[in-house]
Amino acid sequence: MIPTIGRIVHYTLSEQDANAITNQRRVSETHLTGNPVAEGQVYPMVITRTWGDQSESAVNGQVLLDGNDTYWVTSVSCGEGPRHFVWPGRV
Repeated sequence: MIPTIGRIVHYTLSEQDANAITNQRRVSETHLTGNPVAEGQVYPMVITRTWGDQSESAVNGQVLLDGNDTYWVTSVSCGEGPRHFVWPGRV
């Protein structure tokens, strides 16, 4: 599949992502809250920008967290494991 703006994929958090989200919530003056996050957890991500060749494109996106906040990730590629996205399976 070819990543395009507006598509929803599954993003796997890295340890750095989880730490940044936790810190973002702790220092927020707008009371960002949500369930705890950890490396390896998977969340939906809306693709907001694509980079490079369409078939091997890196993407930017907004990760939709289980709370009242989102998390912006940049230059993420398709693949398994932390800091990658995968296409959702068909049901």
